[in-house]
Amino acid sequence: MDFSQQFFRDLELRVAAGRTYRCRVISLELHMNYSGRGGAVKVHRLHQVSREDVILPEKTLSLLDRNVGKFVAARDQIKALRFSAKKGLLFYGPPGTGKTHTIHYLASQLPEHTTLLITAEQVGLLDEYFRLARFLQPAMMIIEDVDLIARERVEMHNPCQEALLNKLLNEMDGLREDADVLFILTTNRPDQLEPALASRPGRIDQAIEFPLPDEAERRKLVKLYSRGLEVTDALLDLIVRRTKGASPAFIKELMRRSAQFQIELGKSGLLEPRAIDGAIEEMVFLGGSLNLKLLGGSAAGAAD
Repeated sequence: MDFSQQFFRDLELRVAAGRTYRCRVISLELHMNYSGRGGAVKVHRLHQVSREDVILPEKTLSLLDRNVGKFVAARDQIKALRFSAKKGLLFYGPPGTGKTHTIHYLASQLPEHTTLLITAEQVGLLDEYFRLARFLQPAMMIIEDVDLIARERVEMHNPCQEALLNKLLNEMDGLREDADVLFILTTNRPDQLEPALASRPGRIDQAIEFPLPDEAERRKLVKLYSRGLEVTDALLDLIVRRTKGASPAFIKELMRRSAQFQIELGKSGLLEPRAIDGAIEEMVFLGGSLNLKLLGGSAAGAAD
């Protein structure tokens, strides 16, 4: 009996015994032993994210609502009209713009769905994940950084990479039209995706862009991530101006690091402008261009 057969036999026994994984956020964990078999299901506890914590352009939020929440609400009627119940979404945009954060929000808004998290290291288990999605549907499958396995074929360097891509395409095509499965694929490099995935209707039904935040969104992000810090209106305006071109991830780290500088200054109460200056100096200039790239920031705004 191979790993897949053994795993699903054990899983079915657990479900039958009442130890169900339905409506949970799970991933497969391999622990190979000397017999060559082994594995487990890991249950994740994701951050509870409210709608107010999802700070995105209104058009992005509207697309999310229509293609996830409203689609799920209408799915039974859609199926009754003999349309497909499966849907594929592609989240794309620069690093740190909230793609994973939004997935946490969606998982919390679909409590009746089983959410399957597939990391780049687990793409070899795609067939097991798809079988699990069919078994535990309604399900939401998350494949982050899909460009790692679905880059254009001309950019592939060995047969294994193409085999993984073919496995993904075949598994997506192999699902029945009435399968209650949502796919969410994420990428920072949409231009590198294989056209057979990104340009063929029926696999990806809607691409949703996660852009860098504008001024109004940066203001909301600073307020969100200030947490227990007291920020004056004047300082808030300064932070918003100096984070032009920065990602939400950069702003989140800026506020955390500013809190550390505030503590080191021995100050309490209102956030000191010196704390912001120190945080920006460290994040933007002292770490060099690589540090800035890792944090998702832009020196253009922060240098002002």
